[in-house]
Amino acid sequence: MGFVVVYDANVLYPSTLRDLLVHMALTPLVQAKWTEQILDETFRSLARNRPDLDPVRLKRTRELMTTSVRDCLVAGYEPLIEAIELPDPDDRHVVAAAVRARAQVIVTFNLDDFPAAALARWDVEAKHPDDFLVDQFHLDALEVHKAYRPSRTPGTTRREQRTTCSTDSNARAYPKRQRYSAADASHRPADSTTPDLAWRGLVRTASSTRSSQLGSRSAA
Repeated sequence: MGFVVVYDANVLYPSTLRDLLVHMALTPLVQAKWTEQILDETFRSLARNRPDLDPVRLKRTRELMTTSVRDCLVAGYEPLIEAIELPDPDDRHVVAAAVRARAQVIVTFNLDDFPAAALARWDVEAKHPDDFLVDQFHLDALEVHKAYRPSRTPGTTRREQRTTCSTDSNARAYPKRQRYSAADASHRPADSTTPDLAWRGLVRTASSTRSSQLGSRSAA
């Protein structure tokens, strides 16, 4: 059984990365967790930033995420929120969910919002999705390859995938979150003997192409 991780809302916002992370949760490597509050934040932002998206399809995506990943929803974490100290109090619910779920890792773009010193007392670590994916590759490269393959659009070449993803408006501003370049997932690991280069290439491109920070998160 895999170790427990909590996906922050910002890594569930871009469609390509979300698909990959959900498929990772279907492998034996990872027990992925999130909360209704995390999903609310993700899909509220999608609805606001992507008015062209069909609300029915967004709702269906959310439902499929929850039904596809076993025991993914964390409940009963709310009493822990007040005991947690973070630079942004609005992020405390993520740590509270991790503590409640006994998660070892929070996967997030916003490492500065989850300082190691603040998380240490809870035995939780924040990881960028780059490092999270590389770690999983080192644990079991085959399982990661299997998770990655379904996340690509069936019947497309890598060039077509890059073109499609580069125009995907999911790469637009996520409030208070950094951008994720959807072209990242077009790079299949070229050689299992160089996993760091191959899998950091999957999402590291985002680090150089997304904006640094994108304004304050709107109130619910």
